[in-house]
Amino acid sequence: MTSADKLQSFTTKPRVFILSDISNEPDDAESLCRYLLYANQFETEGLVACTSTWMKNKVCPQDMEKIVDAYAGAVDNLNKHAHPSWQYPTAEHLRGLIRKGAETYGMTAVGDDIPLSEGAKLLLERIVAPSRQPLWVLCWGGTNTLAQVLLKIDTDFTPEDSARLMSRIRVYAISDQDDTGAWIRNNFSDVFYIASVHGWNQYGIAAWTGISGEKYYGFDQGGPDSAKVQKEWLKKNIQIGPLGSAYPDYMFIPEGDTPTFLYLIQNGLGISEFPDYGSWGGRYMKMDISSSGLNSNHYGDAVDRVEGKDGKIYTSNHATIWRWREAFQNDFAARIQWTLNDEITKANHHPVISINSAAGIQPVRIEAEAGSKVILDATWTYDPDPNDTLTFKWFHYKEPSATQWWVDAEVADVSIQNMDDEGRKVEVTLPPADRCAVDRISRKPVERGQLLHLILEVTDNGTPPLTSYRRVLIQATNKKLLGGGQGADAIGDAMKKL
Repeated sequence: MTSADKLQSFTTKPRVFILSDISNEPDDAESLCRYLLYANQFETEGLVACTSTWMKNKVCPQDMEKIVDAYAGAVDNLNKHAHPSWQYPTAEHLRGLIRKGAETYGMTAVGDDIPLSEGAKLLLERIVAPSRQPLWVLCWGGTNTLAQVLLKIDTDFTPEDSARLMSRIRVYAISDQDDTGAWIRNNFSDVFYIASVHGWNQYGIAAWTGISGEKYYGFDQGGPDSAKVQKEWLKKNIQIGPLGSAYPDYMFIPEGDTPTFLYLIQNGLGISEFPDYGSWGGRYMKMDISSSGLNSNHYGDAVDRVEGKDGKIYTSNHATIWRWREAFQNDFAARIQWTLNDEITKANHHPVISINSAAGIQPVRIEAEAGSKVILDATWTYDPDPNDTLTFKWFHYKEPSATQWWVDAEVADVSIQNMDDEGRKVEVTLPPADRCAVDRISRKPVERGQLLHLILEVTDNGTPPLTSYRRVLIQATNKKLLGGGQGADAIGDAMKKL
């Protein structure tokens, strides 16, 4: 018998504040429907209807209210499929978070003599409120609500208090959808800000379109499996039940805004403070790593190399998202099933991973000498649904260890050998020191080498199958300063030696 107290639990809830140009097209409504299926993982602190380049002079909070009304018919069943300590918020609570942003476009809402919108007042209140957790501002439309608040903080607070408040803010924006995004990054470069940057309206270049956009935008043809983002699949698996019935048909691509919170999903894969580690919401790297006063806290698109459905290797920013599509779409469909069933035994639930006797979703951190062997034991991993069987897949996620596109030249393979038939227990052999603990140009050995990323992916055989993850971070060390060789102080000198 499935027991609710054996379901996945968490240690904290990310604080989330959503800005949405809902009703400019259907995708914001789609994303809000999916977001509410994960609402027990988040501390939702605001739902603000805003403008964008696509809807410049009105906002539609009433459409947020309609979706929350649909959620009201699903929340009781959702709670039957959640750990008792991690229940879903009430619909009444969520309705109380809905506000209007400025009903004007972009920078016309920003200025010392322009009053804050109701949405901006709530955002300021949430930023100022004492908390040990950062506030994630997820921008599904224009960012003038955030711009209003940043200007207010900069104007009304001392430089020390302003810096302290801004250090609490984390932004994930779906590209720029008005003229305030660039203004924010130029004027408040210390604000943690994830966003694809590209030519205006060239959204097909952006990483977030990897959620579902390969046919519409024409990228990575043959790589992503498009079946589970098509209208037929959505109609059968998503647009059912009290909440799923509020999920509209897409116009261009479905759920363009969803990567913002997939990035924060607590499934053991992503680590929110490290965008370069990769998650269901993509992988991003700092755009400026200089030590000058212009050092920016803006993260832009990175790339992964992924084997596609056709067996070919695709290297793209889109692949940092579509590589996980099978898992996150199955996850979506399973949660819709939760809304339909009032008994825990009538739906599938996630595997719970334990590595080296440590349960949970936090990364496992290990220090090990280059060339040494490490044992990783997931024997105590279990599925809360007693009749499910589990499949274990360990893999070396090389891209987060690399600083450039040419990953194989920089990151050597980690050997992973099964120690049992299922693959619950593995022996990991680190690369030798000259491949993971020397400077690439000077070839001088270093005491602390690369941070190596291993992922354990555990999938059950329920309907639909569900996947949980656990990241293992192995810090390669080189205490005896082994390896190295003839190097150079500059790349030109190094090339002369080839």
